[in-house]
Amino acid sequence: MHELHSKPWRDISYASSDDLTLYARHYPAPDESFRSVVCLAGLTRNSRDFHTLATYLSTHPETPRNVYCIDYRGRGRSAFDPNWRNYTPNVELADVLDFLTIQGLHQVGIVGTSRGGILTMMMAAARPTVMGPIVLNDIGPVIETRGLARIVNYVRRMPLPKTWADAMQIMREINARGFPHFTDSQWDQMARSVFEERKGRLVLSYDRKLSKAIGTIDLSRPLPPLWPEFIAMSKMPTFVMRGENSDILSAETLNEMIERHPNLRAMTIADQGHAPTLAEPDQVEAIGAFFAVND
Repeated sequence: MHELHSKPWRDISYASSDDLTLYARHYPAPDESFRSVVCLAGLTRNSRDFHTLATYLSTHPETPRNVYCIDYRGRGRSAFDPNWRNYTPNVELADVLDFLTIQGLHQVGIVGTSRGGILTMMMAAARPTVMGPIVLNDIGPVIETRGLARIVNYVRRMPLPKTWADAMQIMREINARGFPHFTDSQWDQMARSVFEERKGRLVLSYDRKLSKAIGTIDLSRPLPPLWPEFIAMSKMPTFVMRGENSDILSAETLNEMIERHPNLRAMTIADQGHAPTLAEPDQVEAIGAFFAVND
């Protein structure tokens, strides 16, 4: 089902292999001349995170391209899974691959933020033929335990705000160390990706049972590194963006990624942590230029 009214995207609904109704946004380009891009969000986030980037890429005066932004099961406008144990990267990757098949997409560019970057590395190992150039946003094969513990903690304990001003303050308290110079407008934008209004009340834009799924992670030891999955990306041009204040992707891991990948460029985003918003002009322009060079 597609809808296009005054908004710059079409709504897409599709069925997962286990018959959940899942959702994606399609930002249409005027033609099919340039490679399509698929955007994959972070753990609790959704397609709304990519609105600025997707609008920029789909309306670029020289290289406009179709952009698809996917809501994983239990996030955004996708249905919640009655079995929270399905909130895993393996199941989410299967949903993404089903979407690519249904839409007839091949050799797409990928933008993967955090959890979305993990899915991207896994996709390179499992189904490399569907992929083209890759943007990894503040994620790599080694995930820092300190940052992971912070994320697990806030997902478990996220309070519900009464007003949008409350929502902004919650975002500020959780993320101020990573984003010390954010404006009220930027905190508001972040809040509107994490929360949404339903029947006059603010609610989470994800299934709270996601906290059960990530609660199974053993934080007493480092996660197994994803170097084999990362090495599977070695034939794809790759652009890694790292927040200067990131507690998930260390500078040391990024340097090792550069050493191990023959066609990788990197950009450090000043004064941002995990994960850069991909909404600032320098970030969207850098991503646009990367895809243009690799069409």
